[in-house]
Amino acid sequence: MAVVGCGIIGAAVAWRLSQLGLTVAAFDPAPGDGATHAAAGMLADVTEAEFGEDHLTALNVASAREWPAFAAELSSAAGGADLAFRRTGTLTVAYDSGDRQQLRRLLTLRRGLGLPVEEVSVDEARRLEPLLGPRLAGATWTPDEHQVDPRRVHAALLKVLAGRGVAVVRRRVAELSRSPSGTVDGVLDAAGERHPAGSVVLAAGWASRELAGVPTRPVKGQLLRLDASAQPGFALGRVVRGFVQSRAVYLVPRQDGEVVVGATSEEQPDDRQVTAGGAYAILRDARALIPGIDELPLAELTARARPGSPDNVPMIGESGIPGLLLATGHHRNGILLAPLTASALAARYRAGTAPEWAAAADPRRFAATFTGGPR
Repeated sequence: MAVVGCGIIGAAVAWRLSQLGLTVAAFDPAPGDGATHAAAGMLADVTEAEFGEDHLTALNVASAREWPAFAAELSSAAGGADLAFRRTGTLTVAYDSGDRQQLRRLLTLRRGLGLPVEEVSVDEARRLEPLLGPRLAGATWTPDEHQVDPRRVHAALLKVLAGRGVAVVRRRVAELSRSPSGTVDGVLDAAGERHPAGSVVLAAGWASRELAGVPTRPVKGQLLRLDASAQPGFALGRVVRGFVQSRAVYLVPRQDGEVVVGATSEEQPDDRQVTAGGAYAILRDARALIPGIDELPLAELTARARPGSPDNVPMIGESGIPGLLLATGHHRNGILLAPLTASALAARYRAGTAPEWAAAADPRRFAATFTGGPR
């Protein structure tokens, strides 16, 4: 079994498949250096619910339910690793009256989907988060959302894979190999070495399109990391999301003092360049909500591309090409959907077919575009 890509999705899939007794190798020249490296780690099944994305929301909610058990199992398997998994809730705030209207439209949508969210007064929002700025027009509170540190999760997954004998081959996969009958039967790395495999799981993020014609696209995100560890007066206790004159922004506080602030969403290539305009826009909007960030040291600037799909729903399961399965196209929700994606692929190997609850993510809805590599 070959897994192409070893970010959080590929690593989680490789772990679950190894637990089934399969011999697994994962291929990635720089494991975890793609979207996983940049991700803030919000497990935002409620506050990511958007208009026209009911299928995606259902997947997000299902995966959020898996996260507590997934985190506990992974932490134990990695020798008690701290994944920074915790329940903080999410406070979403509106900067002006137009933003309040948008927030209330989303509140109506999310309540209609049966999601646990409530409107709170500005005074109540300030009680929940005293660091909020002086200008607010409205707020909602989602008490049950969690967060996790994706970099810690990925490090724990690599440790567990090593302990289970899963080879992590730090080479780029140049091609998928095909048998005379058309079955995908392995991978060819950039050095020209062929690695045979009974089947291949393609989990290469937006780059999946380069190997099999999968309709993924790069959606660039820029974000910042601030250091509040030496600022005892800056005690941001909850994830704060908001709209500032229709622009979305978020701040994710870690217990170690890190504050992740982001993020842009640009239909741009993965050039990994943080731009002056991108950094300015993030800070401008974040400080409108939490002015105290002005005093914090800027620790890191990061840009990576998320893997988008045509309908923003991931591709998980059978590609329609014999021997090739997909685990890609997760867009904004790769960290949140990691447990569900891994469970779906494991269920497919146990039962011979993907589970019914993963039907919305069936890659074969785009099968006409797939090539599967050279014949």
